[in-house]
Amino acid sequence: MQFDDYRRHDALGLAALIRRGEVSGQEVLEAALARLHAVNPVVNAVTYLHAPALDPAHAPPPEGAPFAGVPYFIKDLHAPVQGMPLTQGCRLFEGQVFDFDAETVARLRRAGFRILGRTNTPEFGMNVSTEPLWRGATRNPWNTEFSAGGSSGGAAAAVASGILPAAHATDSGGSIRIPASCNGLVGLKPTRALLASGPHRGDPAHGISHEHAVTRSVRDCAAILDASAGPDIGAPYFTPRPPEPFLERLARGPGRLRIAVATRTFDDRPVHSECALAVRNTARLLESLGHDIVEDSPRFDYEALLQAMMTVLLTGLAAMVQAREAQLGRPAGPDELEPATRAAVAFGQSVSGMRYASQFAVINREVRRIGQFFTTVDMLLTPTLSAPPPRLGVLSTRTDDLQRFIADTYGLAAFTATFDGTGQPAISLPMHWTPEGLPVGVQLAGRFGADDTLLALAAQLEQAAPWFNRVPSL
Repeated sequence: MQFDDYRRHDALGLAALIRRGEVSGQEVLEAALARLHAVNPVVNAVTYLHAPALDPAHAPPPEGAPFAGVPYFIKDLHAPVQGMPLTQGCRLFEGQVFDFDAETVARLRRAGFRILGRTNTPEFGMNVSTEPLWRGATRNPWNTEFSAGGSSGGAAAAVASGILPAAHATDSGGSIRIPASCNGLVGLKPTRALLASGPHRGDPAHGISHEHAVTRSVRDCAAILDASAGPDIGAPYFTPRPPEPFLERLARGPGRLRIAVATRTFDDRPVHSECALAVRNTARLLESLGHDIVEDSPRFDYEALLQAMMTVLLTGLAAMVQAREAQLGRPAGPDELEPATRAAVAFGQSVSGMRYASQFAVINREVRRIGQFFTTVDMLLTPTLSAPPPRLGVLSTRTDDLQRFIADTYGLAAFTATFDGTGQPAISLPMHWTPEGLPVGVQLAGRFGADDTLLALAAQLEQAAPWFNRVPSL
């Protein structure tokens, strides 16, 4: 299978070719590996290949599986894969291997995906640019001097550079949507607890952390959600999936929606002109498609919500590092944690139980205010980022000034973390490119549990302004 033929298809398209016998799963695998060997030395998207998965005698996928024979990568964060290392992008966790699949990974296997390895991530997913000191920076396939975003930057760069059509991603502050924007992809953060998080995690970061994928097409995004949504055994809570499959829902369209539009950040700062232009053009397109457009934005204390979320996340990070040090019987070495991580761990260790518990009242207060806004509109359209992708090195983890680091990262990712706090579904769509050729995404956020309507709206935009054939040349 030649690369041009391989890249012409999304994941469902490749699976259909295999199912019809027009190409074998082995030929698809070889095309993916050929592309990986050609471009990964440039973009540094993939950090680990699992030898058993590359064996031609690898166990065949389940018969009738929707993605039978399609290659897939799992991000090196949060998700155990049996027999594969899971390092969280951190040298301290080198050698950590699990003997089981996370439930989401098991479902992806049952859907037919051939899981080949791991993609690059910043240490613990802390940065919105994938530039870990251990594994090196992931480069943007549209311009390799620029960031691929984070923390699912390796996943997004692998998809954008044509190694594969979709890849696993995670999101605790925008880590699916940010790299989707930087790489010209579709990136959905589903509603909280729509996907399984176990058995290794119960309530991931108290509902702030999410998992799904970055894809080139909306239909892949929907079909992967069909394959992976639903609670696992022992889940502390779950969000019911709609009765109609997400993929089937796309065909019916979203109906007429009331969509609010915001081009200033939630703390009332302006954004880069290209990001504002992307939103305005998308709003005009939505209006032409029959939707009601209003200029409005939720009113809440963004700084208080972000600080409360960071306190919860960084305290959890400190506990994770402490547990690993106890497991190893020694403290982290000088080269085993980045300066920004050390500062984050020190902060987490300083948080008292009383202070930690008090953050949930802050989160609840601000989330309720945001929820009230969504009783008046169906969707909110914003930029995904406040600026186009930055150059590599701008967002560095070499600093131990934690407050400055957080301010810089969420100065760029000013729109995404809010919906990790609320648990609402939010998607980044590649609706714009700068004159220099860098992708700029727009974000659509929907009501809690309205992933099906959000995906249907995304599919409507994809049909009206197709992006699938717009790819970087590398």
